[in-house]
Amino acid sequence: MAGVVVRFVGGPADDQVRDVPAGPDGAPPQRWVLRHPGGSAQPVGAAADHLYARDRPDDTGTWTMRFIRTYPLGMTQ
Repeated sequence: MAGVVVRFVGGPADDQVRDVPAGPDGAPPQRWVLRHPGGSAQPVGAAADHLYARDRPDDTGTWTMRFIRTYPLGMTQ
């Protein structure tokens, strides 16, 4: 499965860059649940699921995903 580079905007993963699976069109998924973002200074970061939504690619081709909300751990399962 191919991947695509995504920069997360807002929330506990703000400005982190990661590879996520790409769809057939080469874009990231419409929604992405991020768990345990590395480097999160917030204690809730390790005990929650963070919902991000696909935004658009920037000038370098890196897609952005915008923070939507945080759920208590396990609520998105």
